[in-house]
Parts: sequence; structure tokens; C-alpha cells
Amino acid sequence: MIEKKYFERLIEELTKLPGVGPKSAQRLAFFLLKQSDEFVENLANTILNLKKKVKYCSICFNLTEEDPCEICSDPERDHSVVCVVAEPKDIWALERTQQYSGVYHVLGGLISPLNGIFPEDLRILELKRRVEKGDINEIILATNSTTEGETTAIYIARLLLDYPVKITRLAYGLPVGTELDFADEITLTHALQGRKEMKLIKD
Repeated sequence: MIEKKYFERLIEELTKLPGVGPKSAQRLAFFLLKQSDEFVENLANTILNLKKKVKYCSICFNLTEEDPCEICSDPERDHSVVCVVAEPKDIWALERTQQYSGVYHVLGGLISPLNGIFPEDLRILELKRRVEKGDINEIILATNSTTEGETTAIYIARLLLDYPVKITRLAYGLPVGTELDFADEITLTHALQGRKEMKLIKD
């Protein structure tokens, strides 16, 4: 008979994963019980190694095992063009297009006062410092076409108004409210190729 406390505890932990409700957690728990000890041990070790060895790149804040990350340390990339995204998953989405050869900057979220997320909670200051070094010619704001994404893009564009850097925004062929990592490669390719310069007026 299944030891109830362990089984229920596993379900409880699994429901903490995004998109996993009680029924899905129960199915996953039964699935794991049916697997070999080797499978479960490998899964557990992979998760532990993830926590121990994966960190944030000190330059762009992408997830990496080496610092700087593979993209930031690649001399073939165009380091004068920086694509600003909300999360590391957005980098994976853009890299799938194989159409972007610049580097990235991960904000770690989007401005959302209703959710208690303000500019100082994100890596916007770090982006400003990168621009201040004078090695960047273009900033591509690739935040989602949601209210939070637009708010964040406008905030950053205004913050960088006084710097000699071109600020562009992805030309979304997406419905308003769509998140970047849900877009297909063709749509993202067109968005990159058709990006438009953001021209804001100083207050």
C-alpha cells in the first residue's frame, strides 16, 4: 500500500509547479511511481545539479553554467546590438529564429505596479550601465505586447533618451496581449526584421 504521507506530499509539491493542478500532480505522481529507481534518481540529480550549477550571466543575466554565458562570450555576435527581454525563455524563442546575431539583456520581469513590480525591482539600472559604456549602437526592446510589456518598453526608452543609442521596438504581428515565447519562429523573424525606431519626446 502507498505510504499516504509521502504520496500526498509529492502531490502537494508538484502543484507548486506552474500550470500543474491537483489532478495533473496526481497523474505525475503515479507516473513517477511506475518508473525505475534509475529514472527517478536521474531526474532528482538533474534537478539538484540545475540548482547547484546554473546561474545568471554577470553581463546579460541569461541562465548559464559558465560566466559569461555562451552568447556574451561569442566573438562572432554583434555586441553593439542588445535585445532586451523579460525572461531567459524569451532568448530561447528568439534564438530559434536563427535571424538575430546580437546579444541580450534579461530584465527579470516586467514593470507591473499592481503586482508590486517596479523599475527598481528589475535589471534596468544594469542595462543603463551597459549603455553608458558607449559600446552599444542599438537597443531592441523585445518585451511582450501586453500592458506590462509596453509600459516597460516606454519606461526604458525614456530612460535612455539622452544617450546616443538607437531604440527600436519589435514590429509585432501578434494579437495584443501575446507573450513572446508563444510566438512562432516566422512571426518572430518578421518582428525582428520589421522593428521600428521608438521616437519619444523629452518631458
